[in-house]
Amino acid sequence: MNHYQVTARNFSEASENRIHSDEIAKKFGFKGALVPGVAVYGYLTHPLVTQFGEAWLSQSVCDLRLLKPAYDGDRLALSLSVGDDQHTVHCHNDDGELLAILTSTTPKSPPAAEPSSIFLQRAKSNGRIEISWNTVIPLEPFNNWTFTVTEEENALYTSQVADNLELYTTGIAHPHLLLSYANGALMHEYMMPTWIHVGSETRHRCRVDVGDTITVKSVPLEKWRKKGHEFIRLYVSYWRGEELTTDILHTAIFKVAG
Repeated sequence: MNHYQVTARNFSEASENRIHSDEIAKKFGFKGALVPGVAVYGYLTHPLVTQFGEAWLSQSVCDLRLLKPAYDGDRLALSLSVGDDQHTVHCHNDDGELLAILTSTTPKSPPAAEPSSIFLQRAKSNGRIEISWNTVIPLEPFNNWTFTVTEEENALYTSQVADNLELYTTGIAHPHLLLSYANGALMHEYMMPTWIHVGSETRHRCRVDVGDTITVKSVPLEKWRKKGHEFIRLYVSYWRGEELTTDILHTAIFKVAG
């Protein structure tokens, strides 16, 4: 079993998402500002990349479940269990609470991508508006946009999760950066004053490198209500030219109960 420890940091205090501020998070019953879920994912990937290296970043499917929040200053213990077909990383805090689980497989053939037909409808046309139940339209594609992975940005995302693996100094994009841009897909289309990332399935189909220019194509697949919360599941796909490098099923509470 591979063990790793790291101190959680909330680097999003100034974010538009006020769940990362003490004042608003406490109003919703949390003891303080939440550490971003994408950062918890970044911590969870460290044992897997330590164990499997570049191969994991080039071909893997991983399911992230965020069960309880991490807070700034929490000492996180991450433990990797390696199986024949499935590998699992558990994240606990100092109190022994299970905060998150990352389950990873390396199938010979990755799951099929969502059909290209889901992008054929007219794209969302009302600009960046405040998210609400009525403004989330399942199967209405978002507008495509692009980003380029720069060395400076990759170093920033790597430092945010205190990941000192040498591999990320050789031009390979950190998975924390890749999942963070799934948040960006939502925030390109909506003003989101208070929301919580609860899980993601990320399919690494090939490695993404510094210098790559990526086109992001995304579409909300569904929305639902549960226990007063309002949820969205978004399909986000990254394209390097005609090559699909990564696709993500990204789930968030966009309206928190209470």
